[in-house]
Amino acid sequence: MKDKLLAKFYEVFGEEEKKAEVYFAPGRVNLIGEHTDYNGGHVFPCALTIGTYGVARKRIDSKLRFYSLNFEEKGIIESSIVDLKPEKEADWTNYPKGVIWAFGEKKHSIPYGMDLLLFGNIPNGSGLSSSASVEVLTGYILKDFYNFEDITNQDLALIGQYSENKFNGVNCGIMDQFAIAMGKKDNAIFLDTATLKFEYAPVVLSGMKLVIACSNKKRGLADSKYNERRSECETAVKELNAHGIEINSLGELSEEKFEEVRSYISNPVCAQRAKHAVYENQRTIKAVDALKNNDIAEFGKLMNLSHESLSKDYEVTGIELDTLVEEAWKQEGVIGSRMTGAGFGGCTVSIVKDEAVDTFIKNVGDVYKEKIGYAADFYVVEIGDGPKKLN
Repeated sequence: MKDKLLAKFYEVFGEEEKKAEVYFAPGRVNLIGEHTDYNGGHVFPCALTIGTYGVARKRIDSKLRFYSLNFEEKGIIESSIVDLKPEKEADWTNYPKGVIWAFGEKKHSIPYGMDLLLFGNIPNGSGLSSSASVEVLTGYILKDFYNFEDITNQDLALIGQYSENKFNGVNCGIMDQFAIAMGKKDNAIFLDTATLKFEYAPVVLSGMKLVIACSNKKRGLADSKYNERRSECETAVKELNAHGIEINSLGELSEEKFEEVRSYISNPVCAQRAKHAVYENQRTIKAVDALKNNDIAEFGKLMNLSHESLSKDYEVTGIELDTLVEEAWKQEGVIGSRMTGAGFGGCTVSIVKDEAVDTFIKNVGDVYKEKIGYAADFYVVEIGDGPKKLN
């Protein structure tokens, strides 16, 4: 892989005295805890062994040249480190540009441009965080190029989130960048998004696999609906505050306390959204406890409940994700299944017994194609480490 990517880099950008370097940042999947990260709750994501490869070379001028093997038809997209701003025609390169801009905002100015070739083996638009993977990758490359030793991987996550919020205008929480920057093989990250306190929890799937099903529905609605859900939750918090419930976020409420104060939220839709945020946070805490007690069956049940809540209370699933999950629940050997990511397309994640994986993929795939009219793609994945330089 490394040699192929280097060869392609030199073919696209030309050979020069200065050699290019190869880097990798993973994608991520969230096992449970969806739409809780901007609600001050807990999440439980893990980094994957699929992700984004980057070949990069520092320039001696201010020019930025980007090329993606996933969008070869777009050719080389050029820009400059001078006066960085998001531009529609810059397309996917707004993500690496945003990170370069964010480094400058955080007082780590980038003096020179670079040539960057990317190849992602994360399905695009799947909700496995290809954008966050590109952000963390870019940050890691800049850290390496300029020896920013005071920047930790956790800082890279925060810079990636800052760039997505402020440069690209997507009001995302911290989970995606954190899971990618801090990934650890065979472990998921139990993260309190309110405080950034986290612990690694081993995910021991003996005799089982993680199977991701990509719906292949393009997530056109995701960004606008994401911001809408976020605003509905903020409205719920404001109304609770107005009635003397002193919280900064819904993640601070237990299920019991929420039921006690729920009537203060006048809009029934906002109350439904708040219910999901509160209950999903508690489900995530219970799920990690179940895993620590080696109770994978209980973990699976909580995954299923998570999907039901995302479908009914948060309304972010849609027919594609619901079909994949509901069919998964009918299959032999399935421990649990739910949508993962922002929703409105993207992926599901299932825990499936080894001997049932092939049948699972065939049966769920057949029903999906018949009902939806096009195929889903399936990936049997492993939990991997965070970003690295490939020596």
